[in-house]
Amino acid sequence: MSTRADRARTATYAEVVPEPDETPHPGPGVGPWQGEWPRGEEYDPELLANGDTRNVVDRFRYWTMEAIVAELDRRRHPFHVAIENWQHDLNIGSIVRTANAFLADTVHIVGRRRWNKRGAMVTDRYQHVLHHDTIDELVAWARERGLPIIAVDNVPGSVLIETFDLPRACVLLFGQEGPGLTDAAIEASDAVVEIAQFGSTRSINAGAAAAIAMHRWISQHVVGRR
Repeated sequence: MSTRADRARTATYAEVVPEPDETPHPGPGVGPWQGEWPRGEEYDPELLANGDTRNVVDRFRYWTMEAIVAELDRRRHPFHVAIENWQHDLNIGSIVRTANAFLADTVHIVGRRRWNKRGAMVTDRYQHVLHHDTIDELVAWARERGLPIIAVDNVPGSVLIETFDLPRACVLLFGQEGPGLTDAAIEASDAVVEIAQFGSTRSINAGAAAAIAMHRWISQHVVGRR
């Protein structure tokens, strides 16, 4: 798991800039707190007074964003998610949301800095997101931290993710909808895995593939060890 000092060393990588003119999705929520307010620095007086309509689990109702991020940082999983973004893939928001749901350490966007925020459902506020201009930059970042890169794409030579032992600390690398991963990304990866398919379509949606791969990691390293 990365530390605050570790993240400080990544200052050369600018945070990814989301698309402008997008508003948060209100989602389900709760009204103003009824009765005596709870004590604790994690609580936001404004939310206690006016209600909390954010897309967060009940445990974090009425908490400040900073308190939620601090709690997530305390127990983040040691896998990272990286996505190539050469053609402005609309799936990136969905992948960020899934990474937040599975408590990934960091999401890395490779290529274009801007990405469509809508699918993230505001979860990017609670998820660390870093930008790398090229695959080489991502590889250098991963190598410095001893993180193997596991590419997910159905290309010749790939092995089934259902039979593959994913490293506990690693980077799961995904391509964009349609073309998949670039040759440079495949060549830079330590292993290439694919998701078993049985129908006529050549590939599944990039956001769905990322969700399956992340859940595969969870099933190996978290759920099965409780």
